[in-house]
Parts: sequence; C-alpha cells; structure tokens
Amino acid sequence: MDIDPRRLRILHEVARRGGVMRAAEALHLTPSAVSQQLAQLEREVGLALIDRSQRSVSLTPAGRVLAGYAERVEEELLEARRELTRFTDRLAGPVGIAAFPTFIKHILVPALRALAESHPKIVPVIHEIYGQPALQELRLGAVDVVITEQDMGLPALTQPLLSTRLLYVDEYRIVLPPDLPDPPRTVADLARLPWVAAEQDQACGQALVRLAGLHGFEPRKVHVITEFGPTLALVAAGHGVAIVPALALLDVPEGEVRVSELRDVGARRMDAVTRVSRTRSGEPDPVQAVVIAAIEEATAALQAPLSDRLRTRPAEPDPV
Repeated sequence: MDIDPRRLRILHEVARRGGVMRAAEALHLTPSAVSQQLAQLEREVGLALIDRSQRSVSLTPAGRVLAGYAERVEEELLEARRELTRFTDRLAGPVGIAAFPTFIKHILVPALRALAESHPKIVPVIHEIYGQPALQELRLGAVDVVITEQDMGLPALTQPLLSTRLLYVDEYRIVLPPDLPDPPRTVADLARLPWVAAEQDQACGQALVRLAGLHGFEPRKVHVITEFGPTLALVAAGHGVAIVPALALLDVPEGEVRVSELRDVGARRMDAVTRVSRTRSGEPDPVQAVVIAAIEEATAALQAPLSDRLRTRPAEPDPV
C-alpha cells in the first residue's frame, strides 16, 4: 500500500477544520481539488475515509485513524524543518503573527523594522485577529505566534500544547473628559460616573468587573466599545470615563482626555503564545524565537516614551 504524504496533509486539514470547504481555503485549493485528492487517497488505501451519506462531510472510523497518523506525519515534518534550520546561518521563511491593533502599531511595526535588518529572509505575516479566534487559528496552524492580552488579576493562560511567554505588563489608567467637574479622587467616586466600557472578554472589560467587585459598585455602562480609538473619542467628548492601558495613550494628543491620578487600578499582561512540538525536542522553532526576541526588544524600547507620556504630578493621598 503506497500512500502519498501530500494527500495525508489534505486529510489532516479536513479532519481538523471540520470540512472540505475550510480545508480547501487553508490549503489554497479548490474544494473540487480537495475532493479529488481524497478520492485518490481512498483508492490508495482501499477503504472509505469520508462519510458522504450526510450533508456535512465527516470521516469514517478508518478516516479518523488515518487522520491521526497524518497529524503525526505533519509534526515529524515540522520537527525536521526545525532540526534542519540549525544547519544554516540564515533563518528564513514566513511567520504568521496574530495580534490586536495597539500592539501592531506600537510594538510589531518597530519589531518588524529591526527584524528586516537582522534577518531579511524571515517574512512576518500579520493578522489582525485576537481572543479565542486567534488561538483557534494557532491550534490549526494558520498562524505561528499569537499575542494575547488579559487582566493581570486572572491566571495566566495555560492550555495543552500551547506555550505562553510574558512580553509586557501594561498599567491601566482611568481616563476622564477634560472638562469633567469635580474629578474622582478615590475609586469609590467612580461609582457615580457613566462608563465607556470594553467587552467583558477584553482585558479592560475584565479590569472593570474586578474593580467594581472590589469596591462594591455596579458600573453604569453607557457605551460598550471594542477599540481604544472610539473609546477615547467618546471620553474626550464627555460621554463617560474609561479604563485604558497606558499603551493606548500614546495615540492621544496631549490634553484631549484627562488622565486620572488614581493608581492601583491594575494592569494587563501581554503574552506571546506558540504551539509546543509534540515530537522529540519540544524546543521553540528558531525562526519564531527570533521573531519573539525582536518583539521583546521593541517592548523594552517603549518604557521611555510611556514614562514621558504618563508623567504627572504625584498623586494626592486619599481623604481619610
């Protein structure tokens, strides 16, 4: 029985993506080409691998067994590429990076500039996706590195076959309309104000839930916004207050919003998440390691501009 490993890869994609259409999109093939390759693979093994009796495509028991072996073959090929990389002095190849807008603008862009000078044959491909969709793409192999964010009050991400590396701790700030009368001097004062809130699965949304729980108030959310640009614009126009990370304030002209002197609001953590090899070495891919190192250097370079942007007079003590 001769089995073409290229067809095993197609079976592997159909199994993990749950259908011919999604596998074809991932492989940059037509659905017809994928179906033809699967039919040829069935002829090679002499068994039905695809259950075509239902409207949705599913694998037969034999198909699931072979797909398991196909996954192992894929892992071995990845390991072989990883090992061969050690014999060259020029790292090369594409690296898919999934990240969110502020990270792309302030960290990835300078990191890519440095990477182009030090490793010109590495080709970063940026995807603006984040949260669970980004982690799903990582598991499927569509991207190689995912930048995640979450409130520091939550446990660090731990999932099977994924490795998490802390990149940066980004302190929160409370931002207020510039002409707000009687600005809050304590966290308890925030209870009376309307909020421009983030979604609850975002770090700033998680922070607001934590802050409200700690200080016993229910935030009055007048707007729920995903991106920091619209959030800050609404705050500047007087529509509420918001929690934002320090990194987001680099985009704001001086005086457009008022940055509260309240501290101890917390911070978000930003991590680089990669897949863990299930075969021999368990070591990070050398190309991915170089990309992550460039990102770490770019985050370190942010310390000075952020300190300058956030420099204010010392916070006044809370009234007794």
